[in-house]
This record gives sequence, structure tokens and C-alpha cells, in this order.
Amino acid sequence: MRTIDLESLEIFRAVVIEGGIIKAANKLNRVQSNVTTRIKQLEERLGLALFRRQGRALVLSPEGTLLLSYAERLFRLADEAENELRTGKPMGVFRVGSLESTAGSRLAPILSRFHKLYPGVVVELVTGTSGALVQRVTNFEIEAAFVSEPFSAPRLEKLKVFEEELVLITPREIPAVTRAGDLGGLTLIAFANGCSYRKRLEEWLGSAGVMPARTLEFGSYQAMIACVAAGTGFAMVPRSLLLSLRAAHEVKQHELPLKVRRNHTHLVWNGTPSTALLRLTSLVSG
Repeated sequence: MRTIDLESLEIFRAVVIEGGIIKAANKLNRVQSNVTTRIKQLEERLGLALFRRQGRALVLSPEGTLLLSYAERLFRLADEAENELRTGKPMGVFRVGSLESTAGSRLAPILSRFHKLYPGVVVELVTGTSGALVQRVTNFEIEAAFVSEPFSAPRLEKLKVFEEELVLITPREIPAVTRAGDLGGLTLIAFANGCSYRKRLEEWLGSAGVMPARTLEFGSYQAMIACVAAGTGFAMVPRSLLLSLRAAHEVKQHELPLKVRRNHTHLVWNGTPSTALLRLTSLVSG
């Protein structure tokens, strides 16, 4: 038997957003005692404490944080269902995650076409590493994400959407790199841990017993490529990104072994896809 209703979740969410019972009651045009009672009833039905007191403030418990993520998803689906039944088209906010490289080299024409077809949808694009994006999809913080192999997401639905060729880039004066051992003693330039390309490169180096002299972490490919061009070290990037940034002439490219250079980008999501997500999947797989 279902123990949660949307009205209780609306009251719960208002308490979170407004930062307390009194402000939530004013926002919802309810008496304070009614809001307090509804929160207590919700906690009793779930058998969990949703809030903890810190002085005079109410702070979400871990269980409350999880419930809030589900509540936001339920309200979004309810709004979407109502909008689509009225208009026949997806509407509302659609939060999508992406690798920075995919956003820079692949998504602009796709999202532009999506906007033309479905102007009632507001796309919010966030970027991050594959590991971080998978976690955000799992927690329902974003609806879907474009992530790269290798990644682990056993609970998520997956759709293979792009094939990428990864290339090793070095300063232009570096001789041809034909094996991992040629990179011994040089500096690895990469995103933070959680980056799937970094993991693939480190696995290749590790299989040959090669350790970089040091690792420098950056938050953008433009910065990484500039650092490589300046002679600081080496990195691995998608060839399509080099072309989109028109940066191929600034660095030297080296072909990687087939098992390393061949890579796929996947679209992942959690549970039943929304109408907006179904429309996006038809664009990227068509």
C-alpha cells in the first residue's frame, strides 16, 4: 500500500525550500500546526526521521535528502504529464549532463535541433567527469548524461550514441610515440579522478609499468591542450575535440593501440525516461 502522496511531498518540499515550518506554512497558506502534523505523519509512515535539529534550524537527514531527490522527480513528471496532455509536446526543465569533450564537439547541433522541435523544453546542461555524472544520474539530480567508457552504472539504462577516436597529444618537438614506455618520466595532463579517458590512459601506462613523473589536473580541455602545447606534458583527448577547437596544429598527435583509441560515448538514465528524454534519444540514435 502506498504511504506517500503528492500533497505530503509538497509540504515536505516547502519546509526544505523555505528553511522551516513557519515559513513553509505561510508559503502554503496553512496553519503551522497542520504543517508540523503532516511532516510527523510522513515520518511515521516511512519509519524514518527526515529532519534533524541544529540549534533552531531544521536540517535534512540523509534519508530526507534522498526523499527530496525523488520528490523533485515526481513533481517534474507530474508537471510533464499535465503539460503533455494539454499540448501534446514535452515541456519544462530538462537537466542533462555531459562530458566537456562531448558538449564541445557533439552536442551543439543536436541540442539546437532539439530546441527547434521542442521550444517548450528548457535544457539545462551540466558538465563533469563520467564518474561524477553517473552518480548524479543515480541520485536523480540530473535526468540523463552523456558518459564515456569505461564506466560502471549497473542500475542505469544505457544507449550507445557516439564512437570516438582517442589520440595521444604531446608538444610538437617530442619524437613519435610508438609505445607507452616512450612516455616514461613525462608529465600526465588530465582531468580529475573520475575521468574515463584518464582511467583508460593510466591503465595503458600501467600495463607497461610506466609511471608519469607527475600528474597535473585541469578543468577544461582548452587549458589541457594549451599546457601540452607549452611543452609541459602529454594528454589523451578525442580527435573530434581537437578538430572542433581547431587545435590540431598546436600539438603533435600520436596514434594509440586500437584497444585504447577506440571508445564509445553512452547516454545513461535512471528508470522510466521522460517524454523529453525519449525525444532526445530519438535524435541521437536516428
